[in-house]
Amino acid sequence: MATYTFRLPDIGEGIAEAEIVAWHVAVGDQIEEDGRIADMMTDKATVEMESPVSGRVISVAGEVGDVVAIGSALVVIEVEGEVDADATAPAPKAQVVTERIDVETPFEESVAPEAQQSFASSEVEAPRASIMPASPAGSPEHLSTSPDTNGRGGEAKVLASPAVRKRAADLGINLAEVRPSDEGRVRHADLDQFLAYNAQGGYRPAGSHRSDEQIKVIGMRRRIAENMAASKRNIPHFSYVEECDVTALETMRGQLNASRGDKLKLTMLPLLITAICRALPQFPMINARYDDEAGIVTRYGAVHLGIAAQTPAGLMVPVIRNAGTLNLWQLAREIGRLAEAARNGSAKSEELSGSTLTLTSLGPLGGIATTPVINRPEVAIIGPNRIVERPMFVSDGMGGERIEKRKLMNISISCDHRVVDGHDAASFVQAVKKLIETPVLLLAD
Repeated sequence: MATYTFRLPDIGEGIAEAEIVAWHVAVGDQIEEDGRIADMMTDKATVEMESPVSGRVISVAGEVGDVVAIGSALVVIEVEGEVDADATAPAPKAQVVTERIDVETPFEESVAPEAQQSFASSEVEAPRASIMPASPAGSPEHLSTSPDTNGRGGEAKVLASPAVRKRAADLGINLAEVRPSDEGRVRHADLDQFLAYNAQGGYRPAGSHRSDEQIKVIGMRRRIAENMAASKRNIPHFSYVEECDVTALETMRGQLNASRGDKLKLTMLPLLITAICRALPQFPMINARYDDEAGIVTRYGAVHLGIAAQTPAGLMVPVIRNAGTLNLWQLAREIGRLAEAARNGSAKSEELSGSTLTLTSLGPLGGIATTPVINRPEVAIIGPNRIVERPMFVSDGMGGERIEKRKLMNISISCDHRVVDGHDAASFVQAVKKLIETPVLLLAD
């Protein structure tokens, strides 16, 4: 007998460590080649680690929530025969599970298919790892359309490792019904997607009670908690809310969409981003980052706008670089591209960092007003709220007024009071309000 030390491989450029978010083995367990070891979370995605050898697990690196450095021992496996007793696994190639996401915005239209990207997958060498969302949300694309080729479910024609076949058999899954995402080879991540899509929610009669449960805060949820706590602890927030009449803006948006022959449709978000970028040059203190340790505020000329998006892995903030240089349609495409990358874990580190201002929204759930938490070290965050229709008094053009149904949306802003004064924040929002209530100004050179 010999031992094989599985060391955490290099799982991405610039990644120095990863957090254990799930163990699939314990000390004493027998594991097969290609069997799942653990799920490891980086700042980009959750990576599934698979064993390159068969044997008995004799030690593991730690508990769920612990952080393991790249190159450190993750598990030690007792194997038969001779092996390299302290082998270091090669860097895995990424198998990306492609899905679609709509960034949260104050409208219900979805990002057009043309704004999405698909990512090619490649064969993964041992140890095999596949980048996947932390909480896979399946789609019909993960259902196989392969015909039954042998009259017994077609599994004889499906490529899969013994470990995957055993897991599928234990779960009662016909592998022919699972669409592989790795050049015809069904992997554990594909089974996860299949299970997520076919999961049946349990019915709970009215009046029944849930049992108490304790959930350890780990992974993306822990990172979000730490970032939000640091922001509230270090930044003296204040918020300002203003009501905007977006009736004319919505009319113009409909006209612009009707003028396009392709499937890409404008949502409210590109219009709002354009208004923000046009107003910011007058208020450089809003588009800034504050290094409170060095006591330096950096005001940026370019607008690198973060778009807070809810994904299965938690809240992520992909960044639109130089947002002020893009037209409405370019913004729409970039929003779709970044949203897709955030959802499937393929976003690069530079696409998830370096924002100078953040826009966040709860979309149709946006409520009347919000008081968003600043994305530190930025000094402001903007939150459009839900569009509602209400009767309002409007001018009749002859010195009088009439009642008319209008579309209204509140815009919230939270600012760092160490850097931004209340008058500046209010003036900035008023400048944005003027632009979106007179939307022809958004199209002017």
